[in-house]
Amino acid sequence: MRTARTFVWHTGDQIVVAYFSLAAHLVVRADLPPKIGPGSPDAIPAVLLARLALDRSLHGQGLGGELLLNALSRAMQASNVAAARLVVVNAIDEAAAASYEYHRFIAVPGNRQRLVQKTSDIAAALDGEGPIG
Repeated sequence: MRTARTFVWHTGDQIVVAYFSLAAHLVVRADLPPKIGPGSPDAIPAVLLARLALDRSLHGQGLGGELLLNALSRAMQASNVAAARLVVVNAIDEAAAASYEYHRFIAVPGNRQRLVQKTSDIAAALDGEGPIG
């Protein structure tokens, strides 16, 4: 059963150095920050960025942002086909949550490590019409 799609970055000799997974998801509007949910149905279609990891040896080189950009670009491709309104992430820790917030994700009330961003905002940023982080 396919529940997620994983994308892998690897070196020329096939050593995995980064990856991310995307999955279809639903979010309950009542669980969202007030500025995200208005005008949406009770169950909002989303893309879940289920995993995102970069080899520690590559930290501090700006590659985490590049990996996230790649993941968001793929999420937008999925959104264009399946009409998702949000991208959802579950940060592994506070540092990861802060990184997602830097990239314009907003924490949901009561769970700082679950963050969301509207696909319309991501699309505008990818098109050069707004900040992506």
